[in-house]
Amino acid sequence: MNLESRIKDKTAEIAVVGLGYIGLPTAIMFANSGFSVTGYEIRERVVDKINSGKAHIVEPEINELLRKAVESGRLRATSNPKELGNRDVYIICVQTPLKGDRTPDLSYLEGAVKTVANVMKKGSLVVIESTVPPLTTVKMAKLFEELTGFKAGRDFYMVHAPERVMPGRIFKELVYNSRIFGGITPESAELAEKLYRSFVKGRTFKTGSTVSEVVKLMENTFRDVNIALANEFAYLAHQYDIDVFEAIELANTHPRVRIHTPGIGVGGHCLPKDPHLLIWPAKDDFGLIRLARDINDGMPLLAKDLLFEALSLINLPPENAVVTVLGLAYKGDSDDTRNSPAKAFIEAIEGDVGEVRTYDPFAGGTHGSIEGALEGADAVVIATDHSEFKSLDWKMVGRLMRTRILIDGRHVINEPPEGFVFKGIGRGGY
Repeated sequence: MNLESRIKDKTAEIAVVGLGYIGLPTAIMFANSGFSVTGYEIRERVVDKINSGKAHIVEPEINELLRKAVESGRLRATSNPKELGNRDVYIICVQTPLKGDRTPDLSYLEGAVKTVANVMKKGSLVVIESTVPPLTTVKMAKLFEELTGFKAGRDFYMVHAPERVMPGRIFKELVYNSRIFGGITPESAELAEKLYRSFVKGRTFKTGSTVSEVVKLMENTFRDVNIALANEFAYLAHQYDIDVFEAIELANTHPRVRIHTPGIGVGGHCLPKDPHLLIWPAKDDFGLIRLARDINDGMPLLAKDLLFEALSLINLPPENAVVTVLGLAYKGDSDDTRNSPAKAFIEAIEGDVGEVRTYDPFAGGTHGSIEGALEGADAVVIATDHSEFKSLDWKMVGRLMRTRILIDGRHVINEPPEGFVFKGIGRGGY
């Protein structure tokens, strides 16, 4: 029976390499669609937790869906690469972070390719879901050829199928978002499309692997550049002493205008990284994309400036100030701290203030309760738009604090609470 037939009748055996924010939900979806799935993860504690039916990440529905997949016997995790042998499909979902010089670190991807190459059989389909620089899938196909002696497009199939989901909505978006399958051959893309159709209800598109790589990077670069424009507007709002959010709301009444939301910075595993991946292999420099990245990376420093302005208003030396940062995750109601601007802000003020405290209901912090983090503090800085922070009793907060300074980096506060020295990014009118 060929691979297409095994995919159709769901007898194809799948290995998912990397069980993080994308790999684990993907493995769950295929298992609950009827496939036998083995997930590979080098972290033993994560393997043990998954096999007990409990997720190591925060995401709506994940524990219920994971428990169903594990209890059905169709999903199990392992840290032993030998247990991945002779699978029909290998889906690679490993990180592709940036190095300190903002160039891509593809060592995790290359490691995953080597792991798969050691155990794969002829006729396998390899899918890379990781976000990668243009031309990477072709390079990884050549690496497979070198390691196995197989010929890409003849002895194995290879596809780049970028994830396109948002934390907090992963399972819904895995099903209903459109997907792109970029094959090194048309047959590769066709097989991947048939495989993912087992649960994807959104539109599907087939193309070449380099096109799919560029499309994924273009999507996030578009968002990053437009967020940078909104952040530039926030800087201008401080100069003109206006509220940028009022101005944006009015500007967005124009039928062809949709300005993004400014804030303390851009985080996550995609937006701070993907613009660099997009232009990394290119021969020419691209000023707009790089400038947008610099603007967004600089937003935590604007929050620092606002904090220090507020401290000067009450004549409190920064070195004597106790500052509580609310939120460590890059996104509200998530535990994902990757590239979090909250962390960049903390790094910017540490050493300049007396004490930095942190609290995050999902990602932890120096204090396990918000009351403990606020007791005796001089300033509170909202760095993440968690729901909990949107409904705080500011009278209670004020009673806990020693001095009342509030810095809003996420537009959580509509009307500044009475009795606080208030500063917000883009809130020049206050």
